[in-house]
Amino acid sequence: MALPKQIVRGLFHWTAVHPQIRIRVSSYYLAREHVLIDPLLPSPGGLEWLERHGPPEHILLTNRLHFRHSARLVAAFGCTVWCHRSGLFDLEPELKARPFVPGDALPGGARAFKIGILCPDESALLLPRVRAVAIADGVIREGNGPLSFVSDEYLVDDPSQADRVKRGLKAAYRRLAKKEFEHLLMAHGHPWLHEGRAALRAWAKGNVGKKHR
Repeated sequence: MALPKQIVRGLFHWTAVHPQIRIRVSSYYLAREHVLIDPLLPSPGGLEWLERHGPPEHILLTNRLHFRHSARLVAAFGCTVWCHRSGLFDLEPELKARPFVPGDALPGGARAFKIGILCPDESALLLPRVRAVAIADGVIREGNGPLSFVSDEYLVDDPSQADRVKRGLKAAYRRLAKKEFEHLLMAHGHPWLHEGRAALRAWAKGNVGKKHR
């Protein structure tokens, strides 16, 4: 597990191995705004690090499955958890998660944007101060590599629907790429700094199955 690294002034990124799915995932912290995004605690000393750099007050989820260590953070700091309203059914009641819908203004100046292809609650979070957008699972990045989809076996239950789902995702990300941002914050993969919007736009314009750097 890696300690948080400041990638943009006031925006920290780290990776950790998810205890259930056993793959490395990304989390983010807007220190000035006291806002966590899809948080899996950095270790060792993750709670202490957050206490020194905050502490956090809010947790924003790009989809319901990214609650990760939210319960520990609620217990430690009293954070308020925010999730798209269609995903609240799958979160533990003790989280007392609050709902949002596309277009809502959220803590830290974030604004919700609808993706909603892989699941109804899949969202992007526009973060104006740091000129970034955080996305969920519709597009991933292997380390510092190009943008891509997850493999079809994880993308859809019915393989015959894979191309339809991919076309829907690319259309959603083309709409997102019309927004103003520079940095693309991946849930799976390293953030794409400075040219993130251009990378997303180029990838989303390509044919299904074609990868773009």
